[in-house]
Amino acid sequence: MERDGSKSSSSRMQLATLGGGCFWCTEAVFGTLKGIEKVTPGYSGGTVANPTYEQVSTGTTGHAEVIQIIFDANVISFEEILEVFFAAHDPTTLNRQGADFGTQYRSVIFYHTEQQKTISLKWIEHLNDTKAFSDPIVTQVEPFTAFYEAEEYHKDYFKHHSEQPYCKLVIAPKLVKIRTRSNRKRVGKHDG
Repeated sequence: MERDGSKSSSSRMQLATLGGGCFWCTEAVFGTLKGIEKVTPGYSGGTVANPTYEQVSTGTTGHAEVIQIIFDANVISFEEILEVFFAAHDPTTLNRQGADFGTQYRSVIFYHTEQQKTISLKWIEHLNDTKAFSDPIVTQVEPFTAFYEAEEYHKDYFKHHSEQPYCKLVIAPKLVKIRTRSNRKRVGKHDG
């Protein structure tokens, strides 16, 4: 399903589209935060309409694995979303997150508004200036064009497959890290 854009039906409800490696990980992380109404894994940034996972996995479609978030801006700000985004993956490795590599795993923010673009660029500048990471950030900031939902079996992957090795070894530690950080920052997590 393709979505067009910038805001959902209510002005307090906004969209963010982010790629930070495998969308199983990013979906699990953002699904725990207060103010996040919905997280949908999918594909964005490429030239192929309605791509399949198999097509995106070849690295030839131009698409990245992303999540599209509907969030309540009265509860969580775009800045707080970016703070979690940068904490949940390595934004300094080009087209790679851990063992996952290829352009489909690139670090990317697809901005929906000029304000999101400005905030994203300022965050990256701040993180580089403060040497938050030992290497420069390579996260791309690109205009949003289209989002294609991933196949059903990718949705809520961690929730349905938490005992699988990838989930235990890669996703579960990210969740612990983000929950600890969120509790300190009061971004919070859903109960249950």
